[in-house]
Amino acid sequence: MIAVNNLGMQFGKRVLFQDVNMKFTPGNCYGIIGANGAGKSTLMRILSDQLTPTHGNVTQGPGERMSVLEQDHFKFDDCTVLETVMRGHTVLWDIMQEKDALYAKPDFNDEDGIRASELEEKFAEMEGWNAESDAAALLSGLGIKEEKHQMLMKDMSGNEKVRVLLAKALFGNPDNLLLDEPTNDLDLETVAWLEDYLSKFENTVLVVSHDRHFLDSVCTHTLDIDYNKMQLFAGNYSFWYQSSQLALRQQQQQNKKAEEKRKELMEFIQRFSANVAKSKQTTSRKKMLEKLNVEEIQPSSRRYPGIIFTPSREPGNKILEVKGLSASVDGEVLFSDVNFQIEKGDKVAFLSHDPRAMTVLFEIINGRRQPDSGTYEWGQTITTAYLPLDNSEFFNTDMNLVDWLCQFSDDSSEIYLKGFLGKMLFSGEEVLKKASVLSGGEKMRCMIARMMLRDANTMVLDSPTNHLDLESIQAFNNTLQAFKGNILMSSHDHEFIQTVCNRIIELTPNGIIDKMMDYDDYITDERVQAARERLYASAAN
Repeated sequence: MIAVNNLGMQFGKRVLFQDVNMKFTPGNCYGIIGANGAGKSTLMRILSDQLTPTHGNVTQGPGERMSVLEQDHFKFDDCTVLETVMRGHTVLWDIMQEKDALYAKPDFNDEDGIRASELEEKFAEMEGWNAESDAAALLSGLGIKEEKHQMLMKDMSGNEKVRVLLAKALFGNPDNLLLDEPTNDLDLETVAWLEDYLSKFENTVLVVSHDRHFLDSVCTHTLDIDYNKMQLFAGNYSFWYQSSQLALRQQQQQNKKAEEKRKELMEFIQRFSANVAKSKQTTSRKKMLEKLNVEEIQPSSRRYPGIIFTPSREPGNKILEVKGLSASVDGEVLFSDVNFQIEKGDKVAFLSHDPRAMTVLFEIINGRRQPDSGTYEWGQTITTAYLPLDNSEFFNTDMNLVDWLCQFSDDSSEIYLKGFLGKMLFSGEEVLKKASVLSGGEKMRCMIARMMLRDANTMVLDSPTNHLDLESIQAFNNTLQAFKGNILMSSHDHEFIQTVCNRIIELTPNGIIDKMMDYDDYITDERVQAARERLYASAAN
């Protein structure tokens, strides 16, 4: 249990939130949502005692232990993977260290023996003998193979470190668990494992995530940070989103009627104010106008970008044909002898155990890389807009955003270009920012603006939700659902794939699986899973 009492936080004159009083109780998972900068990560740092609030305090239940997902990926570089995970239970780890130090003493005495006995008792109560096997099980569940458990953290890749630090946070069944963006850099299968783990977790969880399917799968409550306040709602993210959109529509309809009434009254007053015969009626309407209280529920401070793709022409019957395509990286085969044909209306999600496979495929069909073998051919009516995984090459410039976007536009009018930047939430002086200083999310919004200028009828999207906030992801998702052209994409966002795509192609080193079905059906189809196991097993051999 975590309780916050009169909690408030501000930096200088900027108030993030104030007068927060609430309890987070065992058996519940609380998804923390809010616009970028609203204070989600700040709240997590306050709850974990890494940051002192301006007002109020945070308390836990007596004797409870809190575990936090580490954000410093280099903190444990000199520790082994298994040791890093076990350090997640600090009390147990300290007992283990003190116990080992005592037994290693050359002058072990009676007093040391008494202390060792006390430690052994505590160690047994915490089921310390199972610590290594429990840590290993967590690592395996998160995709870290047993042969890597004794490696040093500094020798692990960035993605592997994320998984180890997540295992560290989960280790030892903490009473209170704080997870800030736990699904970052996890593949779809590992995210599914984490969803299942947390859905069975019986203690208190608070999580910040941009993954809507993850929030829907694990959260019992939604904590919304907006207008310097926090509101707690029962239900997951989708319930909150749909309810808030319904409330907004009802409010807008109500406001429209009130505004129409106000306008009617104003017109009457102006028209008849000089008419003596109507003076009494005019006076009564003035009083009505003064009393008229237009109830306005504050619109959310969240801003949704206006992502609009308008193909300049309809695609013909031939979209893309791939024959015998193979590719490898540093001698490692990513896929081989790949054959498929994209049909009109296909919205395809590409999957693989190795995310490099999708990136390499997309680079090949966009003319940025040569395959080891095979060919591809686009139809004559096809125009593509490509969103690459790595967009850094586009931003090695000190051009402002208007000039940057002008590179990709036939119309160099500043008003025209600012219109596209405005749709992507760049307004006022922001359009004069240098491209080189943009954040990851800002770069992604610029790349989407670039795509919008293409008027393409086929989208090729490599991890399109990377770096985007929930609002941008939702807007992007809605647009792609309604898009009339073709889509080829890879993503770690379950909801994105499920709601956009009608076809799945999985790349393996030993062939492909190609199914006309949505993602939920794909991952539950027994025949598909059997085929996947055979292909990956034969590739391993």
